Amino acid sequence: MKVAVTGAFGYSGKYIAHRLLGAGHEVITLTNSTSRENPFAGQVRAFPFNFEQPARLQESLQGVQVLINTYWVRFDHPRFTHREAVANTKILFQAAKAAGVRRIVHISITNPDIKSELPYFRGKAELEAGLTGLGVSYCILRPTVLFGKEDVLINNIAWSLRHFPIIGVFGDGSYKLQPIYVDDLAAAAVAQAGAANNEILNAIGPETFSYRELVNTVRRILGLNRLVLPVPPSLGFWSCRFLGWFVHDVIITRQEIQGLMQNRLFVEAPPLGATSLTHWIAEHRDSLGQRYTSELARRIDRRSGYGSNG
Repeated sequence: MKVAVTGAFGYSGKYIAHRLLGAGHEVITLTNSTSRENPFAGQVRAFPFNFEQPARLQESLQGVQVLINTYWVRFDHPRFTHREAVANTKILFQAAKAAGVRRIVHISITNPDIKSELPYFRGKAELEAGLTGLGVSYCILRPTVLFGKEDVLINNIAWSLRHFPIIGVFGDGSYKLQPIYVDDLAAAAVAQAGAANNEILNAIGPETFSYRELVNTVRRILGLNRLVLPVPPSLGFWSCRFLGWFVHDVIITRQEIQGLMQNRLFVEAPPLGATSLTHWIAEHRDSLGQRYTSELARRIDRRSGYGSNG
């Protein structure tokens, strides 16, 4: 097949594109980072999104049979917003339909909610509704937290544990997460590219952690003697905001803290991924968290490749 993957020079899109190429498919990518280093030795041709010119976007998708969409933004910023991401993704879906794309595999999030006060989860719900009503075959994959060599969250928890004697968790830290290995998500996306049924699948890993358990798991495997203490969410937010000024990043937003504490990264469902985060951390313990990974830097720098943390 000819498959278009959004963001193949980034994180999850790169893993998806590698699996597609390994299966013998032709792959193109739609990206805002056409000048970024191509990690595929020229096997993947890059096209700009051209959201402002839907006809050109449609032209880029000519001959494509399947679109795998990872495009999104983690938080609102003067350079990008959830509202803009929702509008752009709707343009992408319409362009794909007009170009004759027969199936769309879309990466969403667990527990999307059109009535949520959180723009991340509300926006994801709006896009799911748009896709299911588009009239094109679809699969929606709903992951929670991704982990892998280019990871942000797990790496930066490890970085914090390596650098500070005390680590705070928001509230009691009892809210849950079910991290999935990025290549397990990629495998599911590629498998669904070749399917035909309309499906919505929770894409979770085999382990469930409370947030406090997650931090303690990283601490234990790295062999670090650190205090992990509950802190009021507002204090935790401002502490992260203060640290963010030094690392030039948005470490976490109020909305992300709310989403965590509302248990939106937990579902009662069988695991889709098989890779254990606990085992993965143990395999990468020497390199994990040795340097801080900036989400904001990745968004602003559209030339450098995503660095590996392990």
